[in-house]
Amino acid sequence: MRLYPFRSRWFDAPRGRIHYVDEGQGMPIVFLHGNPSWSFEYRGPIAALRDRYRCIAPDHLGFGLSGRASDPAAYHPAVHAGNFAALMDRLDLQGAVLVVSDWGGPIGFDWARKEPGRIAGLVIMNSWCWPVNRDLRLWLFSALMSSPLGQILVKRYNIFVKWLMPLGAGNRAAFTGEVMAHYTRVQGDEAARAASAAFPGYIIGAGDWLADIWNHRAAFADKPALLLWGLRDPAFRRKQLQVWQSALANVTVRELPDCGHFVAEEAPETVSAEIDAFIQRQVPAP
Repeated sequence: MRLYPFRSRWFDAPRGRIHYVDEGQGMPIVFLHGNPSWSFEYRGPIAALRDRYRCIAPDHLGFGLSGRASDPAAYHPAVHAGNFAALMDRLDLQGAVLVVSDWGGPIGFDWARKEPGRIAGLVIMNSWCWPVNRDLRLWLFSALMSSPLGQILVKRYNIFVKWLMPLGAGNRAAFTGEVMAHYTRVQGDEAARAASAAFPGYIIGAGDWLADIWNHRAAFADKPALLLWGLRDPAFRRKQLQVWQSALANVTVRELPDCGHFVAEEAPETVSAEIDAFIQRQVPAP
């Protein structure tokens, strides 16, 4: 594919076949996507950074080019985290910089709290990893999108990709017809959208798992961290940014006033440059 010129690799995870890309050599940078995205979102930073770093980006089970599961329980975020941890063990990564957005945050930080010695730095883009039961806006979104009506809208009409993805962007010009085709193609039917449809309910439904991660955040809170935050995101706003600023001991913040939820898609050059500068400036060499 012209926009995604990477070699596809595969890993048989505990709950299904995982697709990932592994480009370049050097300090590993691991990119974790959210909903309804896939590793395609990080193509710009991967292409820009693979000359100096080893760039790894998996597709969660049920997303992108990864396999689909017949058991809905396989789409619980804790299961995604288990698949990711198994891939990291297979690749035997040490001294990795973890780059996360949206659901990539909880999935990645579940591994980080268990394997802090394998983490060299953190890059967080409009994400979270704590319970949000008291956030009425997120609670209502979770309840609506996990309702029978919400599930029909996601599975039958693909509204996450076709409607909510452009609406969540600050720089909507980034979502050209060609780009959108790559997102819609991998979710071409209802079965292919089951994982995407499952995530909203877990915003509230996985509260205990999220609380367990957050309660053990001391394992990774002292790592060098870069916050790249789109200020036009309707989902994660300045309130969530401030939580990260308070929780992390060694943090640099870069606010992106023209970006929304999909920072790597909307400003790939900025993301690439900021990650490179952050690693050179703050992340210790392995």
